[in-house]
Amino acid sequence: MSSTRDFIEKDYYAALGVAKDADAGAIKKAYRQLARELHPDKNPGNAAAETRFKEVSEAYDVLSDPKRRSEYDEARRLFGSGGFRPGAGAPGGFPGGFPGGGAGGGQAFDLGDIFGGAGAPGAGGRAGGLGDLFGGLFTGGAGAPGGAGTARGRATATGPARGQDVETEATLAFDEAVLGVTVPLRMQSPGTCPTCSGNGARPGTSPHTCPVCNGAGVTSRSQGAFAFSEPCKECRGTGSVVDDPCPECKGSGVTSQTRTITVRIPAGVRDGQRIRLAGKGAPGRRGGPAGDLFVVVHVTGSELFGRSGDDLTLTVPVSFAEAALGTTLTVPTLDGSVSLKVPAGTTSGRTFRVRGRGVVGKTAVGDLMVTVEVAVPARLTPGAREAIEKLAAELPDDPRPEITEMLRNGGAR
Repeated sequence: MSSTRDFIEKDYYAALGVAKDADAGAIKKAYRQLARELHPDKNPGNAAAETRFKEVSEAYDVLSDPKRRSEYDEARRLFGSGGFRPGAGAPGGFPGGFPGGGAGGGQAFDLGDIFGGAGAPGAGGRAGGLGDLFGGLFTGGAGAPGGAGTARGRATATGPARGQDVETEATLAFDEAVLGVTVPLRMQSPGTCPTCSGNGARPGTSPHTCPVCNGAGVTSRSQGAFAFSEPCKECRGTGSVVDDPCPECKGSGVTSQTRTITVRIPAGVRDGQRIRLAGKGAPGRRGGPAGDLFVVVHVTGSELFGRSGDDLTLTVPVSFAEAALGTTLTVPTLDGSVSLKVPAGTTSGRTFRVRGRGVVGKTAVGDLMVTVEVAVPARLTPGAREAIEKLAAELPDDPRPEITEMLRNGGAR
């Protein structure tokens, strides 16, 4: 999940190689092309490709959501491309900066925690809007200088944080995509450290309340007519201090974990479709909800069937005798077979509709469209040739009367 810091520092348009005014279709097209090129299955052991794949996925996750894209554009417009550097104390930034923003700052500080995006459960974990940002700065209730800050700041800095969204891919056979399937997915994502249960302290020890902010995670100070709240530099906004860090996670409370989950892919998915599975992403922190899992589906082709919307298509060869005299065909479906009556005199290329044997959609079931084509033998036995010649002599109709008439009148003008 992207934070406010990510919004300010990362150029998602450049990551996807699209213009800032690109429409949703162009963004999706660029993402799908890059996702195919950079997917780890196609680049085993290529760390650079894996990193780019994650960048592209993160960029698409934001730009494909109109609300989040609007928030991102707003942040970039106000602060420029990386012009605002939290914690760097650069000119134009906020006085005092934010601890944890520079290299070697130890545990990373997520600005989304401060500005409310990752706060309350159910908020979706979205990065906070800029209204939250300024609301936290210009307030008369920020508390006395050096005090514990507002109740809101205390809640957002140390409260539950939603887990990251995770994206993976799944390749399905044609019939699996049409009928639905349950598949195991193996993925790697951040999770609660199993050694310290996420508190960041060595087993046998416990974090204690920060003596500077008294557990609030933020401190306040006055400058002129304004009171400024900022993350506590002592505890980096967590509200607690770890004296003896966990050897597994180095005090972060989070480790990279590999897990396998079983998910149900619904019937009727299409190639390239992105499915959201709520609550199946990375676990939340401090009791927060888990993120979402996004599965990009790739569907292999079928040797027999095609697909047009929710309808399945099938081409069935028939002999001249079957087309001329009529017959009853047994044609396959994805879950069995059906009988199809072909009336006498059927022309090659005629399509018959078998209702309810197509793709199961959200509101209705598609049909199976069966097209018959007259198969012409490439080689004839002497007996077959003689029989066809006799048939031709017996057929009185000209199969192309319009063309014959046109040629008789001198051809097309």
